[in-house]
Amino acid sequence: MSAEKRNALGKGLSALLNDSVNVLPNKNEFARTAEVNAAGAVSEIKITEIEVNPFQPRTDFDQEALNELADSIKLQGLIQPITVRRVNPHRYQLISGERRLRASKLAGLTQIPAYVRTANDQQMLEMALIENIQRENLNAIEVALSFQRMIDECSLKQEELGERVSKNRSTVTNYLRLLKLPPTIQASIRDGQLSMGHARALISVEDPAKQLFIHQLVIQQGLSVRKAEEMAREAQRPLVKKEGKQPEPLSFQVQKIQDDLASRFSTKVKLKMDSQGKGSIEIPFLSEDDLSRILEMLDW
Repeated sequence: MSAEKRNALGKGLSALLNDSVNVLPNKNEFARTAEVNAAGAVSEIKITEIEVNPFQPRTDFDQEALNELADSIKLQGLIQPITVRRVNPHRYQLISGERRLRASKLAGLTQIPAYVRTANDQQMLEMALIENIQRENLNAIEVALSFQRMIDECSLKQEELGERVSKNRSTVTNYLRLLKLPPTIQASIRDGQLSMGHARALISVEDPAKQLFIHQLVIQQGLSVRKAEEMAREAQRPLVKKEGKQPEPLSFQVQKIQDDLASRFSTKVKLKMDSQGKGSIEIPFLSEDDLSRILEMLDW
């Protein structure tokens, strides 16, 4: 593996791999492995001796892509070694490279090139998460979830997380804020219906009902990021108070009901209630198709 390729892994993963030597208590048993690590050598390991990393955050693997990689391995071999930790003389645990391991099995390999490291469980999780984050086809929600796991399960601060993944703190913060958006919006980001630019515009809106309303318009009308940003700025402008008697503010319970309805119908719902408990619910729609969607949800 060339120096240029190793640098592409980022400082975080390289540092973890380099620092992971000699963390297991039985130092003598792994002395030879540590010497191999220092030399940067690659070992050929039987695939049957490798178990999957229990901390692997990725569970979804594209079968077609795996088949294509397996075909490539049959022709050219496995170019990029996987990384494992040695559990005992004849058993290894995968640290990174599960996709390559799966494809190698499909290709019929009995042995696979690997870097052999020693690492404790937290380092195992960090390495797996960092490799997951550095995948090019990862969507923004998957990145955000991996960031949150590193903070929660590895006890990292945002600055430390940024160092691990070679990103500045503001970038990390923007990803983490995606997880505060309503589930409907998160699903649209995950499915590629909303870009990161659209998401940042929605994050700037504090009211979840307004977020959902703008989200619905963006999806239905295919609005640009710039238009979404304009709508977000408009939504944040304070309302001009009209003369005359103002309606009583909604109680916490009623406000929660209004927000839940807005999330359910993916549009801005307005709920009015007077002191006697009387009121109304307004559910706006954007088109006949949108009306049909809402009526279907109401079993009309």
